[in-house]
Amino acid sequence: MKKLFTSESVTEGHPDKLCDQISDGILDAVLGQDPMARCAIECCAAYNQILIMGEVTTNAKIKYKKIARDVIADVGYTFGSFRADNCEINVAIHTQSPDIAMGVDSSLENRCGGDSYDKLGAGDQGMMFGYACNETDAYMPMTAYLASKLAKRLADVRKCGLLEYLRPDGKTQVTVEYDGRTPKRVDTVVVSCQHDENVDNNRLRADIRKYVIERVIPDTLLDENTKYYINPTGRFEIGGPEGDSGLTGRKIIVDTYGGRCAHGGGAFSGKDPTKVDRSASYMARYICKNIVAAGLAEEIELQVAYAIGVSKPVSVYVNTYGTGKLADEKIADIVVKEFDLRPSAIIDTLNLRRPIYSATAAYGHFGKEGLPWENTDRIQDLKKYIK
Repeated sequence: MKKLFTSESVTEGHPDKLCDQISDGILDAVLGQDPMARCAIECCAAYNQILIMGEVTTNAKIKYKKIARDVIADVGYTFGSFRADNCEINVAIHTQSPDIAMGVDSSLENRCGGDSYDKLGAGDQGMMFGYACNETDAYMPMTAYLASKLAKRLADVRKCGLLEYLRPDGKTQVTVEYDGRTPKRVDTVVVSCQHDENVDNNRLRADIRKYVIERVIPDTLLDENTKYYINPTGRFEIGGPEGDSGLTGRKIIVDTYGGRCAHGGGAFSGKDPTKVDRSASYMARYICKNIVAAGLAEEIELQVAYAIGVSKPVSVYVNTYGTGKLADEKIADIVVKEFDLRPSAIIDTLNLRRPIYSATAAYGHFGKEGLPWENTDRIQDLKKYIK
């Protein structure tokens, strides 16, 4: 059965992603000095103003404004009315609520005599999702994988000077035609990229197709019926916070799996690993990727849910979309047996109290090499369950 599915991505200069990068840049600076710090940092941007807000509980000395300006400059906003050197930055940071800290510092189980991994309670209630499939070498959906690669390529050709007229803001979108579960061809590609006032539209469209799209999407997926929409409005000179407001955590589907699976609703950027919105989502991805790599399923979605102040999850749910070598209930039992899903155990398993988060703040949190939740070091432990 043929079907179409679409995912989008955005560049590092998109106003929402700019805010994510500022939040994670601050988080990394805090964790670099104090690995045990508590952080939930958000940022918003509009016109020529930045507001950094949220909670930080630490003795670390952080230069919030300098970090923000460095991020803005690195992204490329050194021109126009919103620039790294002229934007107004306000900081509204306070410590973590003692009511929340009480449940995180000592979980319900710890107060009832649990072990060392029971000490830390979940920082909030909620449900988190992980996902993996065998469509790509990165165990990511083809649509999300290609959209993210296109967005990253827009930044690369801008920064290296190949397409010097490009500016930091941009969006991409890829529609893939599937035959059952198998991606067959790319049906539609959408690229909207900010540019200077001098470039001709025909040149821009030809360059984007040649140096971006055709360098990212394999020839085998493109054909004479593939549709291309490159800056379909005609012009895109005003971008970034000057053109639209930005907010940390507003691109949660771009951050994850391109809409391919469910999302619990919690954002990632700016949050330290005691926040299960982030850490449990990373752990769920780690589990799913290892399950697919081990051959237990071709596709899997995993839901883990928590109660605030409680270390053990209240539920674990598996959906393999009919691709599992074992029943979904059996795979859920394997997950519970093989992986410790308490927050302290997740932090130790993935070594999350480190300044590693800036690398996640643009072009997705998953499918990237070098991140601990992308390791496939549990394959042999899981293969024993396949008879």
